[in-house]
Amino acid sequence: MHPLFQFTRDLFESNQPQAPDDQTQIAIEKVVNVDPVSTPGAPASATFQHPRANREARLGEAVVGFEFKRGQRRTIGFSVGPQGLVVSAPKWVPLHQVDAAVQDKARWIVQKLQQTRLRHDQLAARRTVWQDGATFPFMGQPVTVALVPPVTRGKIAPVLLAPPAGQAPGEGGRVLQLALPPEAEGAQIQAAVQRWLMTEARPLFVARLDYFAPLLQVQWRQLALSNAATRWGSARLDGAIRLNWRLMHFPLPVIDYVVAHELSHLRVMDHSPRFWAVVRSVVPDYAALRQQLKDDAIPRWV
Repeated sequence: MHPLFQFTRDLFESNQPQAPDDQTQIAIEKVVNVDPVSTPGAPASATFQHPRANREARLGEAVVGFEFKRGQRRTIGFSVGPQGLVVSAPKWVPLHQVDAAVQDKARWIVQKLQQTRLRHDQLAARRTVWQDGATFPFMGQPVTVALVPPVTRGKIAPVLLAPPAGQAPGEGGRVLQLALPPEAEGAQIQAAVQRWLMTEARPLFVARLDYFAPLLQVQWRQLALSNAATRWGSARLDGAIRLNWRLMHFPLPVIDYVVAHELSHLRVMDHSPRFWAVVRSVVPDYAALRQQLKDDAIPRWV
């Protein structure tokens, strides 16, 4: 079909939410009404609107406004990102076929949109407002920031105060005193907390590397602190280890898992069953600790 003719057809075809046929409706109801397991906590009725939405579809109880684009491609494509659903189609495909394809992919679309929204909400909850009284996890326990105006011009190291006598662990009793004025900006407070965490990280990581290396019969030679956004560690055959300082948010068993993971790469440089057997030999519950790395809500630093 000539692109100009297709464009003319697009202008005159309806842009109202497209209703699914009977068979598709049954499949969609299983997703948004009967199958909450796939998207825990997601409501059955929802609206998803892409900021550049130029087309809309009703998928069961969900109304989805999506960005529709035409381009040099052979098939209809679907992608779900932080902004919502994008549907791309060849120039020759009429809109009714695009709408039918959206209905055919209804189950996948609704699941992905709900999962993306849930993930966005979880990330938003992790955003820390860095100010006097802010809290963050340290070694799995909450710590509260307290700004203490410096009394001298010299630099004063942060001080971590223990909980008051008789207070149970985990009640948020520990306080990190930072020598900063009350009017300190959030970026300044965040930088001070990060420096403190990095200072605490190196000796702990060295101690845990020294503990696990003999058990795994390997030798590490160099430690560097990583600031990667999504990677917790890495290892090279020459014995160089990189560990993310943000691991200091987690309890010690999680840190130990990452340390053992990277040291195990000095024996097996892949993620084969043989590698995981090596990890298991020193961290039997590594699978649960690995999952905790994904599940625990820690501050976002980027």
